[in-house]
Amino acid sequence: MTNRERGTGPSLPLVGREALLRTLAAEAAAARAGQPRLVVLDGPAGVGKTSLLRAALDAGGPCDGMTVLYGSCRAIDSGNGYSGVRALFGPLGLTARRGRAPALLEGSARHALPALAPGRVDGDTAPGATYPALNGLYWLAANLMADRPLVLALDDVHWCDERSLRWLDFLLRRADGMPLLVVLAQRTASERTAGPALTDLVAHHRPLALHVPALSARDVETLVRRTFPEAPPRPSFVDTLTAVTGGSPLELQRVLHKLRTAGVGPDDTGARRITELGGRVVATSVHEALHGQPAGVREVARALAVLGPERTEHLAALAGVSAVQAEEAVDLLRRSALVQSDRSELVHDMVRAAILSTVGSAALADLRTRAAQLLSDVGRSPEQIAGQLLLLPRADQPWMTAVLLDAAAQAEQRGAPEAAARYLEHVMEAGPDTPEIRMRLAGVLSETDPARSLALLHEALALAGDVRTRAAVAVRLALICLRVQRSPEGTRVLTEALDALHTALGTDPEPADRELLATAEATLLIVGADEKSTLPAVRERAALLTPPPGDTPAQRQQLAMLTVLTAMDGRSAAESVRQARRALRSPGAAPGAWSLLPASLALSLADETGEALDALETVLRDSRRTAAVWTYVLALSTRAFVHLDRGGVPQALADAQTALDLLEEENWGEGAVTPQIACALALTERGEPGRAEEVLGTIKRPRLEDFAWEYHGYLMARARARYAHGDPESALELLRACGDSLARTGLANPVLAPWWLDAACLLAESGRFEEARAAAGHGAGPAERWGTPRALGYAALARGVATPGPEGIAGLREAVHRLADSPARADHARALLLLGRALLADGAPGEAREHLRDAVALARRCGCVALARRAREELVGAGGRMREVTVSPLDMLTGTERTVAALVASGVTNREAAESLFVTVRTVELHLTSIYRKLGITRRAELAGALHEDTLLPPGLREGHTGPDATR
Repeated sequence: MTNRERGTGPSLPLVGREALLRTLAAEAAAARAGQPRLVVLDGPAGVGKTSLLRAALDAGGPCDGMTVLYGSCRAIDSGNGYSGVRALFGPLGLTARRGRAPALLEGSARHALPALAPGRVDGDTAPGATYPALNGLYWLAANLMADRPLVLALDDVHWCDERSLRWLDFLLRRADGMPLLVVLAQRTASERTAGPALTDLVAHHRPLALHVPALSARDVETLVRRTFPEAPPRPSFVDTLTAVTGGSPLELQRVLHKLRTAGVGPDDTGARRITELGGRVVATSVHEALHGQPAGVREVARALAVLGPERTEHLAALAGVSAVQAEEAVDLLRRSALVQSDRSELVHDMVRAAILSTVGSAALADLRTRAAQLLSDVGRSPEQIAGQLLLLPRADQPWMTAVLLDAAAQAEQRGAPEAAARYLEHVMEAGPDTPEIRMRLAGVLSETDPARSLALLHEALALAGDVRTRAAVAVRLALICLRVQRSPEGTRVLTEALDALHTALGTDPEPADRELLATAEATLLIVGADEKSTLPAVRERAALLTPPPGDTPAQRQQLAMLTVLTAMDGRSAAESVRQARRALRSPGAAPGAWSLLPASLALSLADETGEALDALETVLRDSRRTAAVWTYVLALSTRAFVHLDRGGVPQALADAQTALDLLEEENWGEGAVTPQIACALALTERGEPGRAEEVLGTIKRPRLEDFAWEYHGYLMARARARYAHGDPESALELLRACGDSLARTGLANPVLAPWWLDAACLLAESGRFEEARAAAGHGAGPAERWGTPRALGYAALARGVATPGPEGIAGLREAVHRLADSPARADHARALLLLGRALLADGAPGEAREHLRDAVALARRCGCVALARRAREELVGAGGRMREVTVSPLDMLTGTERTVAALVASGVTNREAAESLFVTVRTVELHLTSIYRKLGITRRAELAGALHEDTLLPPGLREGHTGPDATR
């Protein structure tokens, strides 16, 4: 057990809670068995929820033998991000740089540090990112559970900060198979400060709800007998006591303590004294305890109520007494059962409320102001000081504003946007209207509330008085518009601000202004290229820009986007490659994701797929290191398309499926499109068009037809799936729609979405050669201009299939030759198939069989099962002999299973694989069990060999082996 101790002053024995303890024991037993549990204790103030928790967590109780972390939330800390987490983990001393901290904070758990210590900064992660701390805390909990089952008990959760509750939700969603028990205690009908976070947590996980009721008259009698063992209670005493206290253990404690101290027994006299107290037992007893005390004692009580548990000298400073007097006052309050027996903390929040009820509103505001100044003077963190300032009607003094701004920066740094927003909102309420505060608040809300963020940025834009500020605001606004699929709005605002900035700065701006211009131009290219309605104007603007040297991050970003737009025009692959390489050059800092991702796309279109993969590996490596999971998903999706360009269907499917799994895990799938498109294309190549169409059916983005990149990929994926399903007419309709949309948008690159090649092949197969030649003609000129082996191979292939006879065969031979020199292995296999078919029709079965055999072999190596089967059928029809193309055990692996298998085969542990993929160890273990079964192996040592074998024993021959070391 770790930190379960919590004294409550003179406490009563626990009675009437046996059934609740038995239920908690059953939940703890289930947790020990790897069935995670969430329990919510609910009851009115003073009903004894804390005492029940303490009994459950104490040695010999239901949670005996488990690692227990107990924390109590406080109203003063409710605005402090991760304060609930720190209450839980604080006693472990993880921020002290000694003891168990290094082991518990290994690997991804290191990202938990900013949440655990307000002053600690995670240098690997970007300020404002929420995922790293959530993920780091998850791994910290997992490390604890590696030793023993874990109990997280959070008391007074109605005052918990929202970020801590979001983390508990994050943890429980990943807790399958983990020995975890989470117990939350909340006050019935209390005013919650956690907003929707607690409601969401309960809704997502459907906890066991345990209501803690008031004590019955029989339970009250038991307590009276234990308090007055020498005198049996009179029934009138018990009845009166039950009626006046309502069976509240806290009120019972106050009354019985008062009677015992006054020498009054449980008789009729005692019953009359109880009646005199009336219904507000706690408040009345507190007021009586303070009445007649010296002024210094009352001031110390108020200081305790405002500051909470504090060092004696700090209480003395706020109360205006000496340290000795403060210590004597605390002892006196302890004897009055107002302060905990083991530390300087009031016994209950109801006592705190009763003390503060004696202070007027103006005096209380002054007390809190002085408390904030005191905390500042003794060097407390800005967030601790801000906790006092948030309780003031207005924090309008300059030093208060400075503290709140520092607190917001601290909260942003550790990924607590709700806390940062609360501090900034308080500044906005008290201070003058400035665009800077609105910009900061908008940045904080960009992830959790993008609609409010946009509204704030529009307000900031209206308040901005100079062109530089307007440009900076417009950049942020445009990027949030991109996130919420409102790119035209962002493009319009940023274009206006950028034009005004150019006019004001002239032709020779200062270095800082040049960087602002480059940032704004790069952002405009990114946002304006998102939708078809804005892409033509952005392309026109890009054509007028002089490519920058790429010496700064903003210039590299701008250069990377110019590279993509140059590639989209299809004018010169060589020029696109030169620009992309300049964008990837890093004379100072390494290029960021917004430079690497666009550059990799341009490189892949220009057949430089090796360099594209290198750039994407950099993004993936950096995003794993920084826990930037959204960037990781973008890079995986982009790499899936590069793998498809290279004919690596299994690799493409692995990346796309991994990206989709992450999107589903984080509930980010609403606007996602590219992982589904890549996954569908790969599934169709594997001969699973039905599954491909199911995946495409999961796309939920509204107005998909308005988007410049995703829409055309979507149409190509649907067309290929429809054709594979035996519906060529629907496929042809989709391909023509793709071509029309590309033409209207002005996207002329021949290999971006080669609808004309697919249409030519489809039409030629139906004997509609004239239409096939017309389709091929759409790509001939652009392919010649682009000039890569793949583009020229596509053009030769389309021309060849559209032209019967020797002339067509010559075109197909050229296609085979050119595609052999390109990275497009799957397209090379398709050209071999079409050449073999044409030679067979021309009366050359011998040569036809040779090409068809090569087509089968190459298609199988690419993972193009459907293409391999078609080529094999043609081969057999030409008189050749070949066994049926069957699905190998490797082909039976899902995309994510391939990713896990490759990682584990490379030598990483299950834990390292889980951290790399942002999943749980349990998920990796389940995947490995499935992998072992499908591949017919039983040990990790066999995995590397199985992944490199072309043929394996059918898994059915080894049925029943599930891989005993899958859990290593």
